Amino acid sequence: MKKAIIFLLLASLVMPAAASGKKSLFNGKNLDGWYTFLKDKGKDNDPNQVFTVANGMIRISGEEFGCITTDEEFENYRLTVKFKWGSKTWAPRIDRARDSGILLHSVGEDGGSDGTWMYSIECQMIEGGTGDIIVVGDGSKDFSVTVPSAPEKQGSSPVFMPGGNPVTVNAGRVNWQYRDPAWKDVLGFRGKHDVEKQVGKWNTIVCEVKGDNLMIYLNGKLVNQAMAVKPSKGRIQIQSEGAELFVKEVTVRQL
Repeated sequence: MKKAIIFLLLASLVMPAAASGKKSLFNGKNLDGWYTFLKDKGKDNDPNQVFTVANGMIRISGEEFGCITTDEEFENYRLTVKFKWGSKTWAPRIDRARDSGILLHSVGEDGGSDGTWMYSIECQMIEGGTGDIIVVGDGSKDFSVTVPSAPEKQGSSPVFMPGGNPVTVNAGRVNWQYRDPAWKDVLGFRGKHDVEKQVGKWNTIVCEVKGDNLMIYLNGKLVNQAMAVKPSKGRIQIQSEGAELFVKEVTVRQL
């Protein structure tokens, strides 16, 4: 276990090297290669146009909870997503931190988790907490991550710390390295050491998957990582969760 952690830390000292096989998952015109899923409405049933494409961007309104999901499954890849928050928020999160997420290794039935998302490993996107890892599973050992963590938790959540003691999580979150311990679920929250840019500015998030290892970079900085990730492959989902979100790039490089 210690050798595995040392390997991950050495690998994370620099941003990932170039890799071949780059593929764009968004063509800038439509949602070809994806399907929509909304809680209580199901697959490809989006009368309120929660998910639209215009001006070379995907707009996710956030009005209803759900996601867009890739038709394909992926393993051993580097996913790059460029995103920014819009101004609109919706109940029940109208006055809470803007929230969304990228669900990696999504498996099972659509809506398996709370009737909304597939079981997965989430790269969280939320004001003050972008880069958190959340296990969106059924509570079993089939869905878990192991992370080097700080001695003290934030609430009930371990905090990623390079060289820390390994902790395995089957449910809940692993906070990114410098998440503000004073974080509050309020609209517009910004922590003292936030890497994410201010609302309306573009951010780049990279999720690198090598076997059952996961590293997450936000705007060029390593913010979280895990090993012994279960599952280690699956579809990719991008959430609608109460906040307007724009996405202008989704690319995958096979590793």
